[in-house]
Amino acid sequence: MSDAAAPEGSTPEQEVGFMLASQPPASAVGVEPGAPLPLGATETADGVNIAVVSRHAMRVSVLLFSPAGDLLRSAVLDPDHHRTGDVWHVRFVGALRGYSYALRAEGPWAPEEGHRFDPHVLLLDPYASAVTGALVPGKARCLLADHRFDWAGDRPPRHPWQRTLIYETHVRGLTIHGSAAVLHAGRFLGVAEMIPYLQALGVTAVELMPVQEAPESVPATHLGALAVPPLRNYWGYDPVALFAPRSLYGRGAPGAAVTEFKMMVRELHRAGIEVILDIVFNHTAEGGEGGPTFSFRGLDNSIYYILRQDGGYADYTGCANTLNCNHPIVRAMLIDCLRYWVTEMHVDGFRFDLAAVLGRGEDGGLLPNAPLLEQIAEDPVLRGTKLIAEAWDAAGAFELGRFPGDRWAEWNAHYRDDVRRFWRGDAGMTAAFATRLCGSQDLFGEGGPGCLGPFRSVNFVTCHDGPTLNDLVSYARPHNEANGEPGQRQPESWGENNGVEGPSTDSAIEAIRARQVRNLLTSLMVSRGTPMLLGGDEFRRTQGGNTNPWCQDNETSWYDWGEALRHADLTRFVRRLSALRRAHPVLSAARFYTDTEITWLGPDGGVPDWHGPHNIVGCLVREQGATSAALCMLFNASRTVSSRFMLPAPPAGQWRVAIDTAAPPPWDAADPGAERPAPRDPVLMPRSSLVLISR
Repeated sequence: MSDAAAPEGSTPEQEVGFMLASQPPASAVGVEPGAPLPLGATETADGVNIAVVSRHAMRVSVLLFSPAGDLLRSAVLDPDHHRTGDVWHVRFVGALRGYSYALRAEGPWAPEEGHRFDPHVLLLDPYASAVTGALVPGKARCLLADHRFDWAGDRPPRHPWQRTLIYETHVRGLTIHGSAAVLHAGRFLGVAEMIPYLQALGVTAVELMPVQEAPESVPATHLGALAVPPLRNYWGYDPVALFAPRSLYGRGAPGAAVTEFKMMVRELHRAGIEVILDIVFNHTAEGGEGGPTFSFRGLDNSIYYILRQDGGYADYTGCANTLNCNHPIVRAMLIDCLRYWVTEMHVDGFRFDLAAVLGRGEDGGLLPNAPLLEQIAEDPVLRGTKLIAEAWDAAGAFELGRFPGDRWAEWNAHYRDDVRRFWRGDAGMTAAFATRLCGSQDLFGEGGPGCLGPFRSVNFVTCHDGPTLNDLVSYARPHNEANGEPGQRQPESWGENNGVEGPSTDSAIEAIRARQVRNLLTSLMVSRGTPMLLGGDEFRRTQGGNTNPWCQDNETSWYDWGEALRHADLTRFVRRLSALRRAHPVLSAARFYTDTEITWLGPDGGVPDWHGPHNIVGCLVREQGATSAALCMLFNASRTVSSRFMLPAPPAGQWRVAIDTAAPPPWDAADPGAERPAPRDPVLMPRSSLVLISR
């Protein structure tokens, strides 16, 4: 429902569009004053307590619905008995599991003052842990779900950062394609069915794109809203209920998503795989001036959103609104939300979308010591979780390397850009590439005891936001026309098509692309820091050049597992890379390299040409505490120049080839113990990598 003046003269039943139920009778449910804490719906011995914050509402009503969706009772809360401070509360007495409720809030309609109360709009509780009904304004309701679950002694894996390999994926996209051949396609349980595959890759954590409840329709203001076939909100970066798992990812029965999410987590934990949620705290699906009202706007707009002086919405997210994260009420809700996902749903960590917003004050300015960021890092319940920040927002804030405290890891955009440019062959990128390979000490070198050091850097060359790895080496520009979006500027760190735009049957072009994919993956897996692999990159998943398929719930975004069969050699290559990383802890040590551990090499064995035109460099890495083990890594990103390297003497034995991106499979990645001897002075062809081991 768009913001508009509230109509007058209608009854509560007409206002919400439901008829009163004939069974069970309203008299079967008792109404008591209730308690102000905890917020949200809490099951009691003989009923349920509901508490919600609204400072500026003059009256709040709680509407109770039967399991069939019929309006059973509308309780108008008397402020003398049902209000404590800013909290409105009521307790319904009765056996109500499976019932649902919604809210109505009456107050001033004064947008210029920030107030947008509309008593005719049915609202979700911000603390709703499950949602039922059509997820459209005026129809969605908060489900009193059954939260009982047998965790069977579940314990978090708690992998240290140095043993972490993150796999970023979309719950639905991972298994919805028919080629996935799973029982629970597109659901939380479908993710659990992929456990053997993830284990074989060496994955220790799945980072799930948003699982918070979100509408499927695209905003009416979006250019593609009238597209045929209709676009859908596939990614889910527009939440309406921060505590509730997305119903779409359950089997369809009310509350199924809650139970199935828990089942997924339990099974992943049993397999030693952590669950990290990509969580959206920076904006909601309510949009801007003409957006729909689901919850926050109708309960207390002036508290939940950052507003301009004229009462309009400040937009630091590119999504028309910005949550007022450091307002005490909002901050408390967000902390409660994180605690809920950890304690009730057993998740292991969070990646915060556009996390710079979490550091903005009520006036929109960046705070030097943002209370929310500090509280997340220091909260005792969250102390054992992994925290990852996307350290920027859509309004120009770029806080990479500056998140407070010793807990935060950060998506390293400089790693992405510098490694891409190095392998694209941009002149003068050798020094930057070496810095990224070593853990980005220029960004994360400061910090006291306990600081994550190089593991503050979450290294990636591709992520959901941008091209897949295949598309990075196959397209020279974005192809987002299906989104209904205007033409986009080519990013400076974009790849190249290597001869032709899009798919090619030319074997020479395909050979270059395959080699570049292996070069980028090799760089990722031998870099200090925390590697993150975009799901499907291990078998060259394509999005047809679309770099922003947030609205493409179709084969553009879905994982085609037929490609995994066609590119099984690449999947094997990635498995060998992850095994190499595990076998050589020096690659993932929890500190920055010292001069005694790493020596940089030019082709002649001397100092590299750090800013030269060809991007050719090597390094000798000595294993910690070992006198006879070492790695020698050589990289030639030149488009045209081959380079002969004079190898340093191995500490013992001889140099053997572990990785050779120029070799055909299976010689591109050796099985452990089957590494072939390296040539005395190997020649690296253009755009190739060589990783040698000494033992």
